[in-house]
Amino acid sequence: MNILPIAFDSLGVRSMATYVETNDVRIVIDPGVSLSPDRYSLPPHRIELDRRREMLAAVKRWTTIADIVIITHYHYDHHNPDDKDLYEGKEIFLKHPRESINESQKQRAQALLMMIEPGAKEIKFADGKAFEFGGTKVVFSAPVFHGLSAQLGYVIEVFIADQEKFLFTSDVQGLLDEAAIDFIIDKAPDTIILDGPATYLLGSHYKKSHILQSIQNMKRIIKQTPVKHFIIDHHLLRDANWADYISELHELRSDVKVCSAAGYLGKQEDLLEARRKELYQGSTCG
Repeated sequence: MNILPIAFDSLGVRSMATYVETNDVRIVIDPGVSLSPDRYSLPPHRIELDRRREMLAAVKRWTTIADIVIITHYHYDHHNPDDKDLYEGKEIFLKHPRESINESQKQRAQALLMMIEPGAKEIKFADGKAFEFGGTKVVFSAPVFHGLSAQLGYVIEVFIADQEKFLFTSDVQGLLDEAAIDFIIDKAPDTIILDGPATYLLGSHYKKSHILQSIQNMKRIIKQTPVKHFIIDHHLLRDANWADYISELHELRSDVKVCSAAGYLGKQEDLLEARRKELYQGSTCG
């Protein structure tokens, strides 16, 4: 199994776009890329805008060769509402557009369906279902919280297995939903891509106890699964001090690599959003 993080927060954009290839099927998960419209009371810097264009091109390139596109929920960093060609001729597996969904995402889901229905090869609502493609299994969790509660809606986790086992959590914001944790432990993945806790929202949306609980739950995953690559990214990588929060995870098992998506690719993290103020201070034109 080939697992390729395409666009992630550690690569300079808000995204969890991922390409997965087995001997049987080629899959893109969550082909969306966005930027924070307002960080430190500043709009995206031109460097961020350039990076977004670069990442959108990469997502399109990998989606072109994919057989399947998966959309775990309807926030714009997880799907592209403007490029219908991404979905042309593909089998599309979607978070259910009307069930276990908040009003904002329901409206976005309907807009997406109207755009992609004419050109998609097939559209399936995936919540809680399993599919087989030759020797590859693709299993979707039942809807789990996008964070602490249903306020931000629900997402579906994705499990892909051939000789290896891979799990993509989507926006669980650091494992605060027991149902999300149970799905991961049950599937016993070798590689995990996890949306880490939103530490940059500490004090406004999250309490210190939430972050501490998230860290404890990540420890549970490492202790109770055979994971070898534990990739933590997305919300956590919007914090310049992200590595400090997960330092203890490195000490649990010597055979587990805990890293960002950039680290998994052998690259240095490029936290453009977290560095936005610095980008403006170093620029005369913004």
